Amino acid sequence: MPYHDTRSGLGAGIESTSGKHSLFEEEIRKLPISICSVFLDEKGTIRPAAFREAETVLTSKDLDGTLRVFPLTVGLNKNMVLEATSPQIPAKISGKRVAVLFSGGPAAGGHNVIAGLKAVLGKDNILLGIRKGPKGLINGDVFEVDRSQLEDIINTGGFDFLGTDRTKIKTPQQFEKVKETIVKNRLDGLVVVGGDDSNTNAAFIAEYLEREGVQCSVIGIPKTIDGDMAVGKHLPISFGFDTASKIYSELVGNLTQDAASAVKYWHFVKLMGRTASKITLEVALQTKPAVALISEEVAEKNMSLEGIVEYISNIITERRLKGINHGVVLVPEGVVEFIPEMRTLIRELNKVLAEYETDIRDLPTMEKKRDFIYPLLSPQSAQLMASLPKEIEEMLILDRDEHGNVKVSQIETEKLLIDKVRYRVSEIKRHPDRFFGEGHGKLEATPEQIEQIRSMSLSIQSHFLGYEGRSGKPTLFDAALTFNLGLTAGSLVLAGKTGYMAAVTDFEKGGKALALPLSGLITTEERKGKVEAVIEKSLVDLTSPSFAVFAENRDKWARQDLFSSPGPIQHWGPTSRQIPISVALDQGYSDYSNFKLGEVRKVEFD
Repeated sequence: MPYHDTRSGLGAGIESTSGKHSLFEEEIRKLPISICSVFLDEKGTIRPAAFREAETVLTSKDLDGTLRVFPLTVGLNKNMVLEATSPQIPAKISGKRVAVLFSGGPAAGGHNVIAGLKAVLGKDNILLGIRKGPKGLINGDVFEVDRSQLEDIINTGGFDFLGTDRTKIKTPQQFEKVKETIVKNRLDGLVVVGGDDSNTNAAFIAEYLEREGVQCSVIGIPKTIDGDMAVGKHLPISFGFDTASKIYSELVGNLTQDAASAVKYWHFVKLMGRTASKITLEVALQTKPAVALISEEVAEKNMSLEGIVEYISNIITERRLKGINHGVVLVPEGVVEFIPEMRTLIRELNKVLAEYETDIRDLPTMEKKRDFIYPLLSPQSAQLMASLPKEIEEMLILDRDEHGNVKVSQIETEKLLIDKVRYRVSEIKRHPDRFFGEGHGKLEATPEQIEQIRSMSLSIQSHFLGYEGRSGKPTLFDAALTFNLGLTAGSLVLAGKTGYMAAVTDFEKGGKALALPLSGLITTEERKGKVEAVIEKSLVDLTSPSFAVFAENRDKWARQDLFSSPGPIQHWGPTSRQIPISVALDQGYSDYSNFKLGEVRKVEFD
């Protein structure tokens, strides 16, 4: 094919959009950001805030254990919550060197954390980036961030400016290397952007540096699309959740519309969220699907795998009785760990695979691995494992992640449910007398309806929505939340605070910036067969207003097609200032369509 010169006309226009310069990306860089008033002086210029004690103490569930592990930071902070306040820091601070890193999976808005840090540090202090997360911190991969770079990445998605990884800093050698990086680069502050494990790492680093006599403020920033980093009124949600749940809601809304249009498909959609089902709950509130499983409810009600299959199959059948042969089923990514018998199996497997890791790894085939493992399980777990499809069984035996957990995202839970639902629906068609008629658990149907059901086919499609939601362009809410988190973290460093996590709350009242003591968020959890100190995950509260609204409406959504299609994320327009419905409900807000985080301003860097 002959070469075609595209450097003029339309070709030139297309070429000019390369390298993240699409028409959309060019416009979102220009968007103003809502800034909490505590960070603005009387002229509207961004300034670091001061902090005062908020008279609230966060007490970990294992206070004695926390005191043993974090005696120095608890002694400094007394687990007291701090609130950002005006007037700003009175004396001008200069010459501070602050580094920031990303840790764990990406989440929309991370780049605005860096922008917020740069804005509050100003031209008199230096912001440095650490490439490739905690690994980069250990290896000393540090560079200075300049103004032009921030202007290029503000309001954009992803973690690609710094990169990230999942290294957990645990060994004495790793901590020594961290100290070397901090001392060599003369760091006055280290900001760790990550989830519960990453912020736990920040807590340990802060304690270690205090013990070593190294003066460096360590501040965490809560990041996770799962929404499992939340602390009541102090931290309603972590950043990335709003963007991810809106991306998934658009796609699920499309699938509900497709199901109703094609009138023959059932779409089983697994949604990211390894532990908490907050994404699934939010997407359900946005889209009103026929079925949405909530892992925490599965555990609370001790629903067995067969019980879940029966629940889904009955809804499919009841909709068929009404002539509706389609729908959408939402499945949380981590639900398999909440099913009682599966949870027991996974717990036993975790222990066996930790204790016999080398023996199992050296076995040449999966069959030999299974034969080795079965006798080490309880009879009930061995029987359950043997009943699972071979591919699911193999996924349970695969190497754990770096935290010792089953790689839940690799377990095709939705396909496991699909297989079992297919079989049960087939049973209903083949043996209607066992499922219809009078009696407990039986469905009511006329002979004509039963015959109609027997003639219907069941066409099922499976989907996993995960990575699609992690690096999208942040919603206006996430863009503002992350920028203000950066302002909060930078202010904490300049105020000389350490061992805190930045937080922003009061989304309907102009915003409030807080500092939460990391040691006050710590609990204990079993990892690789050992008890470790970690920040406690926030799960769906089954007594919360958001779950109550879902529970009150799901039967109607199951019986009828009442789905909603929320459409694409808007950065300007009628839905651009929405916050998550579940957050608004649980925080007691009167509205979810117009968040208020202070003044809306175009950000300019000194």
